[in-house]
Amino acid sequence: MTNDIVIQASPTVPVEEQCVEIVERKGKGHPDTICDAVAERISIELSRAYQKAFGRILHHNIDKGMLVAGQVDCRLGGGRVKEPMRLVIGDRASAGVGRKAVPVAEIAVGAARGWFTQHLRHVDPDRHVRYQVELKAGSPELGSIFEPRRGPFVANDTSAAVGYAPLTPTERLVLDVERFLNGPLFKSEFPGTGEDIKVMAFRLDHNLSLTVAMPLLAGFVRSEARYFEMKAQILRMIRTYVAGQPHRFKRVQVALNALDRRGQGMDGMYLSLLGTSAEQGDSGQVGRGNRVCGVIALNRPMSGEAAAGKNPVSHVGKIYNVLAHELALRIHRQVPGVKEATVWLGSTIGRRIDRPAIATAQVSLAPGVPLHRVQAEARGIIQEGLAGLKPFCDALALGKYPVC
Repeated sequence: MTNDIVIQASPTVPVEEQCVEIVERKGKGHPDTICDAVAERISIELSRAYQKAFGRILHHNIDKGMLVAGQVDCRLGGGRVKEPMRLVIGDRASAGVGRKAVPVAEIAVGAARGWFTQHLRHVDPDRHVRYQVELKAGSPELGSIFEPRRGPFVANDTSAAVGYAPLTPTERLVLDVERFLNGPLFKSEFPGTGEDIKVMAFRLDHNLSLTVAMPLLAGFVRSEARYFEMKAQILRMIRTYVAGQPHRFKRVQVALNALDRRGQGMDGMYLSLLGTSAEQGDSGQVGRGNRVCGVIALNRPMSGEAAAGKNPVSHVGKIYNVLAHELALRIHRQVPGVKEATVWLGSTIGRRIDRPAIATAQVSLAPGVPLHRVQAEARGIIQEGLAGLKPFCDALALGKYPVC
């Protein structure tokens, strides 16, 4: 375990107390989120297949995926798919050991199809998506990391990650609004809404501006008048939901589909045939979506690594990204006087993952709480987390920690 775990006072004002805050969340139907979620599902299914066949997880990183937008004929009352979306599944995955192999491409496509079926109601994974698997064998040097051994794996990259806690009221509201709009209760009441939801929040002091983008499904909209009638109903529902949340904003302004213009026909309405802009308007890529905490918070430090799709036993770009958030959350919850915590973890390739090259926490403290009072407990939480990396990585492999 690393000997130098540094606990220091945060050099910045807690985000909740800052004058300006910007937060975004891309919903599960957004092309970038689709790429992240599918890449992660493939990693989970591959890990399961490796464990069953070889008793251990082999080398794989499914973190170079792209969703190429298709083409549709979308019009009032419905439409048709002219050209399917194309999902490119890329990077590295071991086929097996010796003469024993697992069907990597088949597993990858099956996992992707399963995700589309489960999460996007109007996307047929066989008719509306084409699959291009570009998973090649990894380098022998990196592959050797995954040979049977006692103790933790070594890092397969020199990388750094950061996590923080708690979420601010702005971050929490953005997360909750998207989950509400993509949740079963809302979809049962408004089945004519798509899953490609984006929520953007701008906070200035105690005033919040919330902009929601959410397509209405063309099959449910037969006229411009009907579109704006549905939009008004949905906007009232969002405002009611926001007003019922436990925030302390003085004023919250909510806008829905801000580009809409009455009298412009199809050019003035946000319509979708399948519920995602990947049907025609926008492509997606792994790593461009939400961070592992579920939002894209511009006031926060961020890692440059995409956690989704990376292997869960040696790639610190995944392990440390998720672990840093978990450790920050534990410090905030368990150490009295800590208002906000940020944890940084950095690795050196070839070094055991439970012995990071750097591990540090920055803490914002309540008035009157001295730093020395919290240092030992915060340091102990990080030590405990690093000591428990084996079960933590096992849980990562099972998908028990969301990454987008």
